[in-house]
Amino acid sequence: MVAIKLENVSKIFFRSPLKRKYTTLRETLLHYFDWLKNRGKVRYIDVLKDINLTIEKGEAIGIIGMNGSGKSTLLKLLAGIYKSDSGKVYVKGRVASLVGLGIGFHPGFTGRENIFINGIILGLSKREIKRRFDDIVKFAELEDYIDEPVRIYSDGMFMRLGFSIATNVDPDILLIDEILSVGDEYFRHKCAEKIAEFRKLGKTMVIVSHQLEAIEKWCDKAVWLNDGMIREIGIPSKVIDSYRNAIAQKEGKMPSERRSSEALPHHKYVPPEVG
Repeated sequence: MVAIKLENVSKIFFRSPLKRKYTTLRETLLHYFDWLKNRGKVRYIDVLKDINLTIEKGEAIGIIGMNGSGKSTLLKLLAGIYKSDSGKVYVKGRVASLVGLGIGFHPGFTGRENIFINGIILGLSKREIKRRFDDIVKFAELEDYIDEPVRIYSDGMFMRLGFSIATNVDPDILLIDEILSVGDEYFRHKCAEKIAEFRKLGKTMVIVSHQLEAIEKWCDKAVWLNDGMIREIGIPSKVIDSYRNAIAQKEGKMPSERRSSEALPHHKYVPPEVG
């Protein structure tokens, strides 16, 4: 049974110039004339290009790639935070996501209030949230801060609360970004145990991480994104080896820039037909 399917999905962002303060008349005039010259030109970034990907129910998929390759954007499309500019995104089941510190939290509300808000957004009733509340707080180890506004929370506290909510609302699909790297060693160990538990329960997971050992350990398949396109998909160990080889070539072990660029050819990945 298919849990997630992307068909020819693309995402485009508008590229706007960095705003800066101009301290002299000359800088202001130069900026104005530059704006006049380019005002008719709209610049876009193709963050994702014709992505085709099918994830079966119960599969754990790891997304790897260099910074700027589109990994987090892909996860945000699955979470419903972004809309695709073309193509179709199909997601079946309750989705819990950890795709950025503080996303989904209201800074002026307490941890308690944010638990209820997030639970309701994820489709739980107030009674269900009350039943799970103590487990969420205990796992996050925030008993002393749960009635404080989350604006005072550290990054680690945000991560602990977000992960605890996401994993205690019984999701069908769990989306995890590099956010787990924020926690301390003890809590990362707790998260690893929870992910292992999800694997045993047959939950569908999509994990974005630069921790390649974790991808190899937890995932059934790895997807390597390069420049917004799927470069390779398959057994994690093989995909990770290919990725590491390409990184080594890019870091200067190839004799020229031309050969380095050839190590990362841009072509569209065509998945096998689903039977």
